[in-house]
This record gives sequence, structure tokens and C-alpha cells, in this order.
Amino acid sequence: MASTSLGPSILVSYCSSASQFHDSGLRLMLNRCRTSRRRFRVHCESTIQEKELRRCSPSLERSSLPREAALRSNGEWKAVPDIWRLSVEKYGDKVAVVDPYHDPPSTFTYKQLEQEILDFVEGLRVVGMKADEKIALFADNSCRWLVADQGIMATGAVNVVRGSRSSVEELLQIYSHSESVALVVDNPEFFNRIAETFSYKASIKFVILLWGDKSSFVTPGRNTPVYSYNEIKNFGQERLAKFARSNDAGKYEYEFIDPDDIATIMYTSGTTGNPKGVMLTHQNLLHQIRNLSDFVPAKAGERFLSMLPSWHAYERACEYFIFTCGVEQKYTSIRFLKDDLKQYQPHYLISVPLVYETLYSGIQKQISTSSPVRKFLALTLIKVSLAYTEMRRVYEGLCLTKNQKPPMYIVSLMDWLWARVVAFALWPLHMLAEKLVHKKIRSSIGITKAGISGGGSLPMHVDKFFEAIGVNVQNGYGLTETSPVVSARRISCNVLGSVGHPIKDTEFKIVDPETGTVLPRGSKGIVKVRGPPVMKGYYKNPLATKQVIDEDGWLNTGDMGWIAPQHSTGRSRSCGGVIVLEGRAKDTIVLSTGENVEPLEIEEAAMRSNLIQQIVVIGQDQRRLGAIIIPNKEAAEGSAKQKISPIDPEVNELSKETITSMVYEELRKWTSECSFQVGPVLIVDEPFTIDNGLMTPTMKIRRDKVVDQYKDEINRLYK
Repeated sequence: MASTSLGPSILVSYCSSASQFHDSGLRLMLNRCRTSRRRFRVHCESTIQEKELRRCSPSLERSSLPREAALRSNGEWKAVPDIWRLSVEKYGDKVAVVDPYHDPPSTFTYKQLEQEILDFVEGLRVVGMKADEKIALFADNSCRWLVADQGIMATGAVNVVRGSRSSVEELLQIYSHSESVALVVDNPEFFNRIAETFSYKASIKFVILLWGDKSSFVTPGRNTPVYSYNEIKNFGQERLAKFARSNDAGKYEYEFIDPDDIATIMYTSGTTGNPKGVMLTHQNLLHQIRNLSDFVPAKAGERFLSMLPSWHAYERACEYFIFTCGVEQKYTSIRFLKDDLKQYQPHYLISVPLVYETLYSGIQKQISTSSPVRKFLALTLIKVSLAYTEMRRVYEGLCLTKNQKPPMYIVSLMDWLWARVVAFALWPLHMLAEKLVHKKIRSSIGITKAGISGGGSLPMHVDKFFEAIGVNVQNGYGLTETSPVVSARRISCNVLGSVGHPIKDTEFKIVDPETGTVLPRGSKGIVKVRGPPVMKGYYKNPLATKQVIDEDGWLNTGDMGWIAPQHSTGRSRSCGGVIVLEGRAKDTIVLSTGENVEPLEIEEAAMRSNLIQQIVVIGQDQRRLGAIIIPNKEAAEGSAKQKISPIDPEVNELSKETITSMVYEELRKWTSECSFQVGPVLIVDEPFTIDNGLMTPTMKIRRDKVVDQYKDEINRLYK
């Protein structure tokens, strides 16, 4: 942004005083002028001058700022990239990131990583990146992803993130809807996959390649400049060196990023299946950075293993936070996870429930393939430990209950005494299990402090197993719309079955789905959240924003749950205020892989079959989708007669197995083009109706009611 004039030049400089006008000794006081950011002063000078406005991250770029601007920064965090200055001052020579699986393998100390970011920031400005512009960052997790992410933010621009595995159509939709002007991509192979579509349908100012050789690129078309990661860095180094040698830095007007500025736009599916751009501000993310230490007491030098995509809100916020603690992070993937856990021995692993389920299954498989004696011993000792930890939860007051009324004191005392006696009796065997079994399992898993689980509910049997063998698993809760963490379990109060206490300054309330009235603790309803983590809104979609955030700032999460009552006695005395989730009120299904699925597309496709009368797609917190289906028996019998014998009277009454097989065949036929496929199927006889409470008066199926009614059958279906 430049400010010029003909004749006497007009120079706009931002400051805190009233506006004044100077010309040849004549001084006129003008009315105060305000912009959306700060007041400004206008000078009229006899020579033509031009200054470019530079939005910046004040703490990160403090060393390159003019003295006046540096003094105004005060070291206060205004933007996410500001965290690096303090981290460098505290942990400069400690290793920050290890990225062994890219070419070249990379290791950076905090000091080196900050310099990489500073070079990249200036390089982006050299190639024309402007404040408030959107730049699409389509790449997978790596140290260069982190540098690009922080570099874009530090210019005052907004990054629009997605992984390289998304479809070309989805990436184009995100790029176009977000009004991105440039593209940062992972590698040549990925860009070549999207190049033709983007060249004809998107306007691209430039392309930056994070890894690989740009000579492998398909020509982007329209003479779009292509820069490698190292070229951007070199541009930045040259510009910064020039600033150091001359007074060129004085040619700029510096404006600090405002905490309420948008830092990133993250696209997530809504209940209609259309992607929505979640606008997260610097303040949203800084709140996470400042407060996640309440749940994860990370210390300098500890090791974290990163395997989730960095563009995932959960992984992203956690990464920002841990880098303020001086930890060392190693990037890995599913392919290398098992070996890295064993060799790297991380203090913490941040992941989704599926990873912990996979670890659990691997341990069970290893035990089951052991010799009969070892198998019997291991399973017996693990059962003892499960019983011991169950009793320990009782006397420590960590058992959930919905009962609002606390138990009588004498009942609580007897319960406590019994739990202590049983636990005392089991303790020697539990310690034997610790020595013979649990220690070896923990060594093979490699997590030395805690596993942080988010992005879905952790199955209770997995939760209990890890507790029994001495591995802390802390389950948390959040949405992309909440930056994302709004609650998590603390090691000191790790209540199994819950998602823990709210993060600082964040409020929860439970409301009735029909009336919207606030429900008392222990009552199940819609979960609503309010506080600093809540997004600014959906990009270019004020109507959708208004639908989920009310006038008082409460975000409707679409999840069903309850808040544990506060008891002073009894087995739930330490659980007061923890959040418990019990499914989703809105349609979106979140698999244990962290993937969001909109069931409507699948249901509409399935209903094209004349054998399917009604269908509800299920799979919340499971590995794969399933379905509850009401079959059209008459159509099924007619189809069976045609296939078997038109005159065979024995096909009039089809077995349930035959109907299930026929329905499943139809389901695969009609949903083959859907994004997700249905696995196990539950056939039920009773239709969903208004009378039985499984449909609304407007003839919409009540998904939560259906799932609740058939929960036992669903559990058996997924076993």
C-alpha cells in the first residue's frame, strides 16, 4: 500500500496523537480521524515521498523494526508468530523440530527455526504477498509447512489450509471460495495433479513449492511464476541484508497485526455437507497457546511425536503451544509411527482415537499369539489390574454419575471402605502385573508421559485398558469452530468417559433441544460453548454464522451431552463440572479417524433402492460407517421369487440373513459413487414413526433417538 500526492505529498503515519497538518510553518489542528485500527497523523511536505505500509508481527520482527516501532511493540503477543521471539530467548540452542522423512532431512534449533521463518516472511513480501490477502497452503505436515504457515501469518496475510490428499474439486472450491490469490504446495507430484484444473479455473499470482525440484512441474499456464522454498528464503535473506546495510527499512510505515485479525481460514463440513470456511483470529489461537498448559504440563527438552496433519485444527493448536514450552517435535506418519514410538520414546503423542485403538489391537494380537502359558498369565494379570484401577477410581471419587443428589454419608463411607479393602487385596497382583506385563507393553508403545486424544470419543474399553497398564490417555473435546480445544482431561483429574473440564475463560451450558431452556447438571441436551476460542464466523456466510452463534455469543456445537453434578461425598465427588458427550444432535458423523461424514448423501442414494424403506447411517466414533435399515419386505420377497423360483412357495417368508444379504447388495450398488461406503448393517423390523418417537412431526427421522434405542445392537454390530 503506497501513499502519494501531486505537488505537496501526503504521508500517512499511524500514531496515538490527534491529527495535525504542517505546511511551511503553518500548523492547523484537524479533527480526530480514526481508522478501524488506530488514529493517524497527516503531514504535508514540500518534497514527494512515498512509504509502503507493512503489516507485521511485532515481537517476531522486532530486530528489523525502526527504533520507534520496536519500542511500541513492548514484546506483547499480538499475533501467533510473536511466540517465537520468547521461545528463542529461552530455548535458542535446543532442538525444536526433527523432520527425518523428507529430502533433505531437517533438524532446526529454536534459533534456526525463527530465522527460517523471518527469511520466509521477507521472501513472501518480495514476491508480492500483501496484508489481508489469502494464500492457499495445500500441503502435509513437515517443518517447511510450519515455516510457511508462520511466514504467511507474519505478513498479515491469511492462510487457507488443506492437505494434499483432498480431491481436486474440493481444493478448487476452497481456493475459489476463499478468494486466495496464490498457492503454496507440498511437492511437484501434488501440483501436477491439480495443475490443469487450477490453470483454467483459478487466478494464481504465484506458486511456491515446499519440497522437491520445480523442474518437475507441469507448466502452470498463464505465465504463473513458480518459486522453490529455498528461492523464497534467499529473496528474504537478501532483503534483510539490504536493510542491515542501508536505511531502506525506513521507507516503510509499520502497522502491527491486530489480535482480532483473521489468521487462518479452515474449511470444515457443515450439516448440509457444504464446506464452510471457519475464520480463526490470532486471538483465538493465542488463547489456546496460553492455556493448554493446564492440561499438558510440557517441559523444555521433552519429546513430542507429530503424526496428524498440521492443517488439522487440533494438531495445529497443540503444535503452537508446545513450541512455547521448549520441546522437541519429530514429524512422523502412520507408516513410521510404530517404529518411531519405540525408538523415539516420546513423552507425549497427540492423536485421534483410532491410533489408540490400533495400539490396543496390536497389543491384544501380540498377547493372543503368545504361548498358552504366557497368554493366560498376561490376560489374567491385566484383568486383575482392570479390577484394581476400577476400585481405585471408586475411592478417589472419579466415577461418573448423572444423579444430582449425592449419596448419604454412611453409604459413601461404606463404599469407600469396600473399594479400599478390595484394592489393597489386589495391589500385590497388580504390582506383579506391572513388573511382568505392563512395563513391557509400555516399552513397546513408547509413550512415557501421556497420550492426548481428540477428534472423537475414545472407546471405554480402550480407555480402561491404558489406565490399567499405566499409560495416561487424556481425552479432549473441541471443534474447528472453537480453535479447537474447549475442554480436556487433566492428569490430576482424568475422569474416564468424560472430556474433562473446560479450558480457562470458557463456559459450557446444556440446553433442551426442543425448547432451548438451560438444563440442570446431569441432564442430557445440546452442548453450547462461549468464550475466547469461539471463531469469528464462517467466511462469506453470515447466515450460517448466525445459525450457530447466538446474540450472546453461545456456539451451538451440535453435540449431545451433560455436565457432571457437583458432589461433596461419594464415588463421584471429584467429577463435578466435567463434560460428558453422548452423540451428536446434528447429522455430521465423526469417525474415529477424525474424518467428517455427511450421512444425507449416502441415505439419499440408498433410498433409490426399492428394497430399502428407511435408513439411518451410523458410525460416530467408529472406524467405519454402518447403517440401521428398515427393509421393504414385500419388494424383497418379490425380488427373491424372481431370482429363485416364481412358483416356489417357500420364499414367501425370507430369513433375516437372506434379507440382510439382499439389502447389503443393494446398498453397495446404489452408494458405490459416494465418498464413503457403508460397512455393517443392522436390519430392524419396526419402522421409524411419529408415534414411536423416532420421527419429528415434520417427518424427519430423529437420529439421536434411533441410535439411543438400538445402542446395544449397534455395539454388537461393531464388535
